[in-house]
Formats: sequence, C-alpha cells, structure tokens
Amino acid sequence: MTLRATDILKAIQKLNPAEKHRLREYLIDALTASSSTGTVLQEISERKNKNGYHCPDCESEHIVRFGKYSTIVDGEEVKKQRYRCKACKKTFTDLTNTALYRTRRLHQWIKFIECMIEGYSLRKSAELVGNVTHVTLFYWRHKLLASLKQIEIPNFEGIVEMDETYFLYSEKGQRKIKDRKSRKRGGSAKKRGISNEQVCVLVARDRDKMTVSQVLGMGRLTKEQLDKAIGHKLSSENILCTDSWRAFKTYAAEKGMDIYQFKSDGKVRTKGLYHIQNVNNYHRRLKAWIQRFNGVATKYLNNYLAWFQVLESIQHQRNEVTMNDLIIRGNLIQNSETYDTIRLTKFAI
Repeated sequence: MTLRATDILKAIQKLNPAEKHRLREYLIDALTASSSTGTVLQEISERKNKNGYHCPDCESEHIVRFGKYSTIVDGEEVKKQRYRCKACKKTFTDLTNTALYRTRRLHQWIKFIECMIEGYSLRKSAELVGNVTHVTLFYWRHKLLASLKQIEIPNFEGIVEMDETYFLYSEKGQRKIKDRKSRKRGGSAKKRGISNEQVCVLVARDRDKMTVSQVLGMGRLTKEQLDKAIGHKLSSENILCTDSWRAFKTYAAEKGMDIYQFKSDGKVRTKGLYHIQNVNNYHRRLKAWIQRFNGVATKYLNNYLAWFQVLESIQHQRNEVTMNDLIIRGNLIQNSETYDTIRLTKFAI
C-alpha cells in the first residue's frame, strides 16, 4: 500500500513527543548520510588538486586519466576517476595514500566520525554504523588519527603556557609483555613519583588557544626534548609561563626568552597576566576524557592526544559541518598507514 504525503503528515501529528524526537533524529541521520559522502569526496578531490594533479609516488605532474573504478557513494555504486603517472607508470586515485584509501564503505565514515566525536566505544560504534566490526573501526580510527596528528598549527604568539603531565607506560593489547607482569585495569607504577615508568606529555598553549600536545619520552622532561618538540614554533619574543622544573628555565635562558615559573605548592598561582591555569585545565580535561578508554597503549598515545586536540578545537560539537570538515582535513594529508603498520607499530621517540 502506498501512502500519500498527507497521510504521512497526519500520522506524524499523532505521535507523542518522544516518538517525534526519535523520528526527527532518524531523518537527520538519513538525510546527512545521503548527502554528505559525495560532497566530501568532491571537496577532497578539489582541495588536493587545487594546484594540478601530481603523482603521490614520484611527484611528477605528467598525469593522464586511466579509466574508472567502482565505489559506494550515498548507498549507490558510482564510478570514480583513476589516474596514471607517465613518469613512473603507477596508477592512483584521489584517495591514494589517505585515511580513506582502499576503504570499501565510504558512506559509513560520516557516521563513524559522529561516533568518534561522541566518544562511543568501538563496539557501540560498530552497532550504530552497521555492517562493520569493532576491529575494523579500530583501524579506521587510527588511520584517521595518524593524519590528524600531522596537522601543523601556526607559531606561538605572545604568552605561552607550558607544563608536562605524565601517563603510566602501557602495552595494552600486547600478548607477550617482557620484563614485567601484565597489569590489570591500568595498574600502578612500582616506583614512587616520576620515574622511567612514566611517559612525559608536554602541553604548550598560547592565549589564542593554539595548542601542541605531544609525547616526549620516558621520565622527566629535558631541554633537548623541549627544543625538538616545539623549538621551531617559539621565538625570543614569546614569554613562557611554566612550572618550576629546571629544564624550562635552562631552555628559556639559552633562547633568550622571558619566563615566569610557578611552584606546584599553589601558594602563588598568578603574577598579573602570567599563569599556567589554562594549560593545567587542559591537563584536567585531557585526563578525564582519556579515562573512558580504560587505558591507552603508549604507542598510540600521540594519536589520542591529536584526537582530543581536534575535539577541543571544534568544542565537541556534532553537526554536519564539523563532521565533514574533520574527514576532509584528515584526508588532505599524506598517510600510508595500513592495518599491518598500525598493528605492528612500536613505541619510539
């Protein structure tokens, strides 16, 4: 039986508020899914090739069209352009060496991005996305994050707050752990205080909220690690606000930068405009957010730091604009990660 539009509208009017809300959410999801994928792919193609086509392997600009391939867009099979490099003879597409490369379910990525913003577990995300396992979504997650962590921010301006925080070294997911017994539910360090069992994460943030958060190494921060991580984003015109750790003071002296330091006892929290409250609040939000994962393998920690940084920049908003922008930005960056490289990666500094 075919219903007329007027019959459907009358049926909607009879729904209670809760049913109307569920219907509204369903229609939003359905309409978003049916319109976003094609737009996203077109945007990725245009922005990647704004200066002309080039080979992702040898960088040659001598490119010709080389047939088409089939993919699913908006629930339908469509033909997309394939290219061939005249120099190295290799073929490629607009998605070669991106997070979406060789993904067979492009139309499901938008829903998965929504799940990432909401912070759902992989198993719940698999239920919501449909027809995909939580294992596959784990690799989707890290393929995208491997791109997002490469996004460069502008150089710092003015006052820059810096402070380090620490996470217990974790080999979560490793079947055979050497040198120690496996922990249960995260566990705790054997040594008191900060030791080589702890992973140092530096967070630097200026007053425009330009933020760098990065794993530096095991144990205490050194000035060499600091310079390697963010030295290229600082200048002598910056004013540093840090805790009282001596590496910050030594680094500032060598670079000719002004520095204000604050002890952790909390007796003096501010000196006029100078304080580290913004970066300390960032630490608090980061650690509260990361607890939902019940431990993160240290080899993936930089990926999660990049994820949280992106969420902070979009203020954890879930809408079509932010979801599309997230997937577009994540696929404009060279990314050759595969399931095997993600699975076999090792923690290294």
